[in-house]
Amino acid sequence: MKLKSTIITGAIALAFAGSAYSQEVIKIAHVGPLSGPNAHMGKDNENGARMAIDELNAKGFMIGGKKVKFELVGEDDASDPKQATAVATKLVDQKVAAVIGHLNSGTTIPASKIYNDAGIPQVSPSATNPKYTQQGFKTAFRVVANDAQLGAVLGKYAVTALKSKSVAVIDDRTAYGQGVAEEFAKGAQGAGATIVGKQFTNDKATDFNAILTSIKAKKPEVVFFGGMDAVGGPMLRQMKQLGINAKFMGGDGICTGSLPGLAGDGLIDDQVVCAEAGGVDESGKKGMDDFRAAYKKKFGIDVVYNAAYAYDATMTVADAMKKANSAEPAKYLPELAKISHKGVTGTIAFDSHGDIKNGSLTLYTYKKGERTLLAVVK
Repeated sequence: MKLKSTIITGAIALAFAGSAYSQEVIKIAHVGPLSGPNAHMGKDNENGARMAIDELNAKGFMIGGKKVKFELVGEDDASDPKQATAVATKLVDQKVAAVIGHLNSGTTIPASKIYNDAGIPQVSPSATNPKYTQQGFKTAFRVVANDAQLGAVLGKYAVTALKSKSVAVIDDRTAYGQGVAEEFAKGAQGAGATIVGKQFTNDKATDFNAILTSIKAKKPEVVFFGGMDAVGGPMLRQMKQLGINAKFMGGDGICTGSLPGLAGDGLIDDQVVCAEAGGVDESGKKGMDDFRAAYKKKFGIDVVYNAAYAYDATMTVADAMKKANSAEPAKYLPELAKISHKGVTGTIAFDSHGDIKNGSLTLYTYKKGERTLLAVVK
């Protein structure tokens, strides 16, 4: 009888010990295209979020004096607004504590209402359409500059630095592509350029002969494309085939490490000028270089797009939870809104709309198939 009593007592003690040492699991979701033509970008952002999650868990992150474990919930929206809202509803049902994403403005904007209605903070590492943070949602944030800033800088650069007076504009009809193209056109016209043609395609197109032939007849000095590299690369190939020697400009959607492979021999040295909605100055260069090296070591590939911003978005959310002593969205959301987090990409702090304060823009060109820095603009 004594032995039986001892066994029972020991079992109870172990149960209590297990309860005492059990960790709270906090689900943080990442959503982006993991299928379709933009899958390489979506996976890149997911990898950045995963790096942050793995680092937080390795350090034994504490919230409210208790060790917690983060779990990354990865979802594919295929750059499709309808799929994005379905995924958002699924994540609300799963009671995730935060969402990092989406990648495209066209998916981020419709999903943001669902997260807002559920009170779940959403931090996009790449959606740049101004409308995302102009809806009045307290849960919507972004860690990169928006298209109004990006388009205006590129438009002015086309005139003042490239000395271009005639510009043609193409967009892919997505919320991102159309938005950044419109902002570029306003910036270029404001600086004195003439828009000699406007054309549009779609985000899955591969044949641009008709629109490029129309543009060629107008002899523009610059062709601006609002869209992603999966379309921009083939467009550059066809521009070369048609003998269009204009400069090719675009936003962060084409400003990727993947563009040279997608453009092939259509990528001519110094022809492309693009802007990344973010970037670091000289003081932040080592931190970014270290991140890129760690990324390559972990995943065996180079950074494609905005991985560092997805990393910083995830770390910023964790920092807000720590400051609030809680992973409950309603409790840590006020801390997120007033956060000042030192990240790889710079200091993450948001204005009253959820936009990044003092967002940087980085201008690049391509030489010998490599992306080359032109300037960092604040």
